[in-house]
Amino acid sequence: MRNPWRSMMIAIAALALTAPALAQGAKKNSPASPLAIPNTPANPNLDIAYGAFQRGQYMTALTEATKRAQQNDPAAMTLLGEIYAQGLGVGRDDSKAAQWYKLAAAQGSRDAMFALAMFSFEGRAGPRNPQEAARMLEAAAKLGHAAAAYDLGLLYLQGQQFPQDFARAAELFRQAADAGNPEAQYALATMVKEGSGVAKDIREAVRLMGQASVAGNIDAMVEFAIAQFNGEGTDKNEAVAARTFLIAARRGSPIAQNRLARILMAGRGMPADPTEAIKWHIISKAGGAGDPELDVFASKQPQAVRDAADKAAKQWLSTIAPRS
Repeated sequence: MRNPWRSMMIAIAALALTAPALAQGAKKNSPASPLAIPNTPANPNLDIAYGAFQRGQYMTALTEATKRAQQNDPAAMTLLGEIYAQGLGVGRDDSKAAQWYKLAAAQGSRDAMFALAMFSFEGRAGPRNPQEAARMLEAAAKLGHAAAAYDLGLLYLQGQQFPQDFARAAELFRQAADAGNPEAQYALATMVKEGSGVAKDIREAVRLMGQASVAGNIDAMVEFAIAQFNGEGTDKNEAVAARTFLIAARRGSPIAQNRLARILMAGRGMPADPTEAIKWHIISKAGGAGDPELDVFASKQPQAVRDAADKAAKQWLSTIAPRS
């Protein structure tokens, strides 16, 4: 008998704490993780600092943000923390970053609180401290930080730092999902689909999957396409589902690659194409999604078709970056 709690946990177990929005690395001269740019015409130096930061002019951003930080501006302090945390224009200095984040958090910056939570989880600027990280996530989530609410929901879901509480996890996922966080939309959809911590509602689950899919969550794309193809919780539309599978397949999902191969084998949602079907089957197998039925299908095709598919698959596999 299928255990919905176990399947829900397996589906969400692949979700990890989000990368720190303010503390993740960035390549030099590439856009760093986005910071909320306040609409504060009364703070021209801060506007200059954020503008310079977005353009990769980190020393200018450092200078201008320092001016505002000296006037106790928490947004400027958070920006300084970001610059030192990533080593943008200066040497990476976790200690200085943490100092600026702490000053900003003390003045109510939810972004700084979230950054400090990630520092505590990762053991930056001090030993790992999951309890402190959870405390900072809770503080940031209360102030409406979507990623913090999502990560906090994962802790409740997994029973880490807090007693396991599916209802509380769903509540936090809902908060983050309503704020547009695609990972939270997918996590909540999975719980709603299984009726774990919330009332079971297939149509609502598919709606949430659709939102996360549009936002680019690959796992949500696959599940939403499956729902569309089967007409489960939404109108049946094999052609639209096939296009979604194609997008997810190109982005490296072995499940989508397998589904696309089957679509191209059967000619449902897309015209049948044995060469493309075998190509995507080979690619999906390389990603761990084997399919005996497609093996048999491939074995019955002319040698020229199998050779063309193999060549195309090898070319695709040689150029695609591993899915992160």
